[in-house]
Amino acid sequence: MKAILVMFDSLDRHFLPPYGNESLGVIAPNFERLAQRTVTFDNCYISSMPCMPARRELHTGRYNFLHRSWGPLEPFDDSMPEILKNNGVYTHLVSDHQHYWEDGGATYHTRYSSWECVRGQEGDPWKGEVKDPNIPEVVSAHPGKSWRQDWVNRKYLRRDDEMPQVQTFNLGLEFIATNREQDNWFLQIETFDPHEPFYTQQNYKDLYPHDYLGPHFDWPPYAPVKETREQVEHLRYQYAALVSMCDTQLGKVLDRMDEYDLWKDTLLIVTTDHGFMLGEHDWWAKGMHPFYNEIARKPLFIWDPRCKKQGERRSGLTQIIDLPPTLLEYFGVPIPKDMQGIALKDAIAEDVPHHTAGLFGEHGKFVYCTDGRYVYMRAPNAENKPLFEYTLMPTHMRQMFDVKDFETVELAEPFSFTKAARVMKIRSVERPLRDPLNVGTVLFDLETDPKQEHPIHDPVVETKMIDHMVRLMRENDAPPEQFTRLGLTLIGAFGTRRKEIAMTQPSIF
Repeated sequence: MKAILVMFDSLDRHFLPPYGNESLGVIAPNFERLAQRTVTFDNCYISSMPCMPARRELHTGRYNFLHRSWGPLEPFDDSMPEILKNNGVYTHLVSDHQHYWEDGGATYHTRYSSWECVRGQEGDPWKGEVKDPNIPEVVSAHPGKSWRQDWVNRKYLRRDDEMPQVQTFNLGLEFIATNREQDNWFLQIETFDPHEPFYTQQNYKDLYPHDYLGPHFDWPPYAPVKETREQVEHLRYQYAALVSMCDTQLGKVLDRMDEYDLWKDTLLIVTTDHGFMLGEHDWWAKGMHPFYNEIARKPLFIWDPRCKKQGERRSGLTQIIDLPPTLLEYFGVPIPKDMQGIALKDAIAEDVPHHTAGLFGEHGKFVYCTDGRYVYMRAPNAENKPLFEYTLMPTHMRQMFDVKDFETVELAEPFSFTKAARVMKIRSVERPLRDPLNVGTVLFDLETDPKQEHPIHDPVVETKMIDHMVRLMRENDAPPEQFTRLGLTLIGAFGTRRKEIAMTQPSIF
């Protein structure tokens, strides 16, 4: 048996034909072809944001964001690729996602049997040039080294075959061709695209002709929309062009599935980590809160050669934490008890629900709960305290924790998933909660308000969603201060763990 996971970054389902293609009429025939050959999931949600927290969940099958922020795999983590590797399944990663090669992601790629990296995406510190690059007039510049480095990198990415995404897929296709006659392997093809900046070649931009004479604009800020209507439209076309490029590369994988008749014995999963705001709710990107469905609800397509279901839709709630147990179950490998996700075998075969609700969020921000119809967005208290990081791997995205962070470090008692290991309890660096619209705690009914424009006021539904949230937090063995920060008081000692939850925050009504 074989399995292929194709993972994109920041792929907005609203730009895909199988999900209505509500934005700009994006040209993506291979995503349509994919939907015809697979089961399409309509209620797949993110779990932890953003990039590496989602990858940790792709390995561990459990929520990351209640215990720590962006960081590596921990020594006590169950890693799906490593478990497969240790059980006779060859695992291979090809990726241009530069965060794997930084301090905050440095333990992920080494869990695979083998791996290959492609350089040059975004601000990847790749090509060394002391002289500053020539940067054209732009709508919005970005502070920091990544902005400068990206313009250096672009000088070396001027043909289609030089683009990191193309090289990544070519390496994946090489692995498939080399090993198509072999059994028991898992291939993960992961590209950073269509993550910003929306840089691609002219042939893809030509698919979306439009009048635009303004400054260069293919990298939106993480900020409210202040640009003109023409600039907003132009950026959306830039994103659409990059999605079309992703579609072309996806088509090559489908071609190999056809050519080598891999549909008979190869599980295929195509998904992303999260979506992206492209002007909706008057915001760009994903750093703001609350997380609307443009960010939170994401595409998921699965072909399972055992049931051979294709061209069908599934409405059951799913999350990225379900993918590790799905792959383990497929290869007949026992699922560790600490994984919270559920293998999707039955959900693929029949539209049967298996999650009554799911959590999602980002460390130290809102906590969200959905049951597939309602989305409950719970804001923390005004001080956003108390808040701690629990880790044995104290690194952030691109740097270690500061030495000062350890001045008051404590050793916390083991959590249920740390394999009896005590972990460092480190006070989180104070940072403002980005809720600039002062939305606060809100509840949406997606059945009547799919664009989340009109919060509802229903105490019965709110109580039900709070009950789901509390139950799932307890199942995740969330630290007690998370309940306090959200206005949910934990009754019972930390050491005896999670006895009762009493709601103390006033209702939103």
